[in-house]
Amino acid sequence: MLMVGFRGLRVRADDPLAQALQAGQVGMVVLFDLDGPSQGRLPRNIASPEQVQALVADVQRWAALPVLVTLDYEGGYVARLRPQYGFPETASAMMLGTQGVEATRTQAQAMAQLLRDLGIRLNLAPVVDLCLNPANPIIAGKERCFSADAEEVSEHARAFIEAHHAAGVACTLKHFPGHGSAQGDTHRGWVDVTSCWQPEELRPYQALIAAGLADAVMVAHVFHAGLDAQDPASLSAPIIQGLLRQELGFRGLVMSDDLQMLAIAQNYTLEEAVRKALLAGVDVLVFANNSADSFDEQLAPRVVALIRRLVETGQVPETCIAEAYRRVLAFKRTWMPEAFASLSESVPH
Repeated sequence: MLMVGFRGLRVRADDPLAQALQAGQVGMVVLFDLDGPSQGRLPRNIASPEQVQALVADVQRWAALPVLVTLDYEGGYVARLRPQYGFPETASAMMLGTQGVEATRTQAQAMAQLLRDLGIRLNLAPVVDLCLNPANPIIAGKERCFSADAEEVSEHARAFIEAHHAAGVACTLKHFPGHGSAQGDTHRGWVDVTSCWQPEELRPYQALIAAGLADAVMVAHVFHAGLDAQDPASLSAPIIQGLLRQELGFRGLVMSDDLQMLAIAQNYTLEEAVRKALLAGVDVLVFANNSADSFDEQLAPRVVALIRRLVETGQVPETCIAEAYRRVLAFKRTWMPEAFASLSESVPH
């Protein structure tokens, strides 16, 4: 249930990540090119295609169960695999939106094949936010949205996802229930979309879920008092279990956005955030471990101990953990079938 970020161009036996993987404490890892806490002074995870391929192999070598390796590979400004590391140049979603759906499909085919060759089976893309607020610093400002039109976004996302599926790579729709109309950036603090969010921001999710193209959904930290008067979407049962699961009929994997973003970290303790996310129905708790002021190499065992305590004290039902475990395992079996081929059908908890 944990997706964590880490430092290292390789993973050695004495690395904390290797120990967490061997202990079964980490189910997914997320790669970055730049190290936030050191402002890029220290290496993070990406130096060359050959190095990334070796790093992915390291992660699997130490894992008690096969691990999903993932990253943000949207294209343009948000693409961890950049030309300076020997990877191809990519266009942003906004640029592709002006060039047509086939341009998106063509680029996505190349991106997906590259990911497959590296051993990466899950892309944290595409963004299906609508470009409703041109002044939004983190969505439109980074050219991460295809269009302001929901149908156009759906068509570009469909092409992007179909290209990935053809290469055997899963995708993640983000950022539910919509970040494109927001004024602020959840990396930097609380973002209230109550007065600007529009129901049409759900339309790409509706279309892609109905088409069977929604593998995973990342839930944003945006707050909407009309949908949940207390908590942001990532910690909200009405939004995740009500809107996403029941109303839209999504049956796939639900993941939080990075729980160390300031929208959460400034307003909730770690224990509060984890407890609320689990109760809300989040299957994968994401910790980028790459914020500007902190890096914790013991993050995984610390969160695992916290979850165990929440269950043992009755604050989180064990069924929450069991249901998420089943979804994560089913997802991995679907997208990493060869990794599970030699394992028993009865994988222990």
